[in-house]
Amino acid sequence: MTASPTASRSPTSIHSDWPRIGDYLLLRLKEAGVDHCFGVPGDYVLRFYDRLCRSDIRHIGTTREDTAAFAADGYARSRGLGALAVTYGVGALNVVNAVAGANAESSPVVVISGAPGVAEQRDDPQLHHRFGPFRFQREIFERITCACAVLDDPYTALRQIDRTLGAARRYSRPVYIELPRDRVDTPAFPIPHEPEEEAGSDPEALAEAVAETLALVGRAQDPVILAGVELHRRGLQDLLAGFVLKAHLPVAATLTGKSVVAERQPGYLGVYEGAMGPEGARRVVEEADLLLLLGVTPNDIDLGINTARLDPARTVRAGQEEVWVHRHRYPHVHLRDFLAALTDAVVPHPGPLPEVPGPLGAPDFPQSGQPMTMARMMARLNDFLTPDMQVVADSGDCLFASVDLRVHARSEFLASAYYTTMGFAVPAALGAQVANPGRRPLVLVGDGAFQMTGTELSTAARLGLDPIVIIGNNRGYTTERFILEGSFNDIADWRFHRLGELFGPLRGFAAATEDAFDAALGGALAFRDGPSVIEVALRPDDCSAALTRLSERLRDVVQQSE
Repeated sequence: MTASPTASRSPTSIHSDWPRIGDYLLLRLKEAGVDHCFGVPGDYVLRFYDRLCRSDIRHIGTTREDTAAFAADGYARSRGLGALAVTYGVGALNVVNAVAGANAESSPVVVISGAPGVAEQRDDPQLHHRFGPFRFQREIFERITCACAVLDDPYTALRQIDRTLGAARRYSRPVYIELPRDRVDTPAFPIPHEPEEEAGSDPEALAEAVAETLALVGRAQDPVILAGVELHRRGLQDLLAGFVLKAHLPVAATLTGKSVVAERQPGYLGVYEGAMGPEGARRVVEEADLLLLLGVTPNDIDLGINTARLDPARTVRAGQEEVWVHRHRYPHVHLRDFLAALTDAVVPHPGPLPEVPGPLGAPDFPQSGQPMTMARMMARLNDFLTPDMQVVADSGDCLFASVDLRVHARSEFLASAYYTTMGFAVPAALGAQVANPGRRPLVLVGDGAFQMTGTELSTAARLGLDPIVIIGNNRGYTTERFILEGSFNDIADWRFHRLGELFGPLRGFAAATEDAFDAALGGALAFRDGPSVIEVALRPDDCSAALTRLSERLRDVVQQSE
């Protein structure tokens, strides 16, 4: 093949039978498993929206740009890749927080931003939505994504699309694609697609890491697995399940890795998060004479605000591209290869699995007239969860209390557990159910977080989706109250159970007592024609045990900084 023309040649010389840039982008997204694209239209992205609506990808309009990004994040965690399309400036800048969260939590979201045309940027610099040099927007997204591309050159655009989408899949992080509106329909030079070639593990380093690990497992009396979020993001749940089954070892999960294993199987210890987590899991993990950290990304949330007691001298840690055995480091060893090799060679560990308390239940629920509490609500939900449900938790006490929930299937718990941005759950549940209609979301959200992004319930109602949304109404930011009280933690007292009058076909329930909550759960479970909202009245001073432990730790940190 002859060398490609230089970018300086005029687009008028391009062959009309070459693929159009916008169509090629949509084709490659479809081939990657993206069947839906979230977003809000704007003039700089309207031409791409026109191509989108003519394609095999369905557009899902949201009420805000940031909720489109949260929805794409939930979609990506459920499907493997998510996408959103927004306009330049006011649209793209609105998604920065949500995309930063996807980057922090390794979620592969494709951000498509329309932009002023190439000629407009050159000849008419005083365009609306501009906030400085046109490159500023790309430079912002370069800080919160793993790859960026501006599709202004028809001779390189298709290769740029392939490169950027490949990076999203390889690194499991967001990418940014900027498409000037006068390039959407421009034919582009058809560079042959090159299949992605991911570098494999160093075979010698892999063999040595596996041999040393197996020797330690063979000598250990009480080895334990701690499974983390990287197993989720790399799609390694089946490999983990095979290793756990063959090795006959107990397994706990980090909070960010919650549901990476089936949570009602024998040998599952629960969530480990240092002193913040359940005592049973903490005791077994910290007393293990060998701890296999698989796909764990150390952070203060998973480590219980630095209350974890994990001895490096008794630890093997396998990350995405390297393995540490005690203090020995093996670079260029991929997590997938390491886990597969361990599974092939491991010998089942003898002896019974340790016993820890099972899922917290509430066989005596409801107690008539008894006010609702966070602890009793979570206990009742453990009995309520069905195998087809997916739990989506917002940050705050909903997240910490959900540690005690045991979902039935793997990978059926979603949360912004590390980045902990408020407002994640409702739009992420929208994206997750669009991605996987067979999973009914059970959404746990506080009143403060719901006021930020709860408008996406109207989108769920419009689409005929049926999430069950439980809003803990304690009249303010309870997590902050337990750290530092003040009037700044007070918010407006909405009538959440009446949202159906505004949002469309939606069933609303108010539950101040246990018998009212039990009746609401039954009504919500039976209603399949739209979303259900259960507003649970909670005292402002009521919280989960995990939040109590967290607030005590954070209160000390705040006071030490004064």
